[in-house]
Amino acid sequence: MKYAMGIDIGSTTSKGIILNDRREIVSSFLVHAGTGTGGPQQVRSTLLSEAGLTEADIGYTVVTGYGRNTYEPADARMSEMSCHARGTHELFPGARTVIDIGGQDAKVLRLDGNGRLISFLMNDKCAAGTGRFLEVMAAILQMDVSDLEKQAALTEETLEISSTCTVFAESEVISQLAKGAEIPALIRGICRSVAVRTAALARRAGIEEQICMSGGVAGNGGVRQALEKELGVTIRYSPLAQLTGALGAAHYAMDRAEKGVTGHE
Repeated sequence: MKYAMGIDIGSTTSKGIILNDRREIVSSFLVHAGTGTGGPQQVRSTLLSEAGLTEADIGYTVVTGYGRNTYEPADARMSEMSCHARGTHELFPGARTVIDIGGQDAKVLRLDGNGRLISFLMNDKCAAGTGRFLEVMAAILQMDVSDLEKQAALTEETLEISSTCTVFAESEVISQLAKGAEIPALIRGICRSVAVRTAALARRAGIEEQICMSGGVAGNGGVRQALEKELGVTIRYSPLAQLTGALGAAHYAMDRAEKGVTGHE
């Protein structure tokens, strides 16, 4: 049996997937350690261990993400846009628009009917509207990012966050807390703030249904629901959303393994 590996090295996390030649996921792993850390190697060793495989069993490895050019043990490197497009297509064959919100940037991808990337638009100039923004807000509220969705679901009220800059939004949230603002309503405002910025990016890129989300922020139901309301559409989401880039990379790697491609590209 052939095996292929995809690794996605982000700014804050490293992710990986191994596929067999039936295109089944035999192991997957994510660690909160990204570019410039031991995270990528930890992902590789854990994937092999969990699958009961050795380095010699892996026919091909494709690496993607922000840190792809710093990772030597890969046979090929591909852009995160191409890998998120492929990964999303494998999860949702009908997808035409992908909204990818990562730790440091947000991207909107347009796909054709075969899952190939047509065009994309990216915001990487400001932390607002990214996972980093949510991390900063969660730290102010003294809770984990994973708690934001649960808190947002506790109310229908939304306290607006008017600032579009992370630094100013931080001051605004602190001011709201000092005035005794209800935490769930404030969190709904934080989620909506991300959604508003992302929706603006999506409109500039052009949106066509089906619309899917990938990246770590896709797991935040508060942001997803706020984004659906802003765009007036249904957004599809997979529990594998944060692994979408690694999944796409693994499929590209399997394409090459099946063709008998060897060596570095």
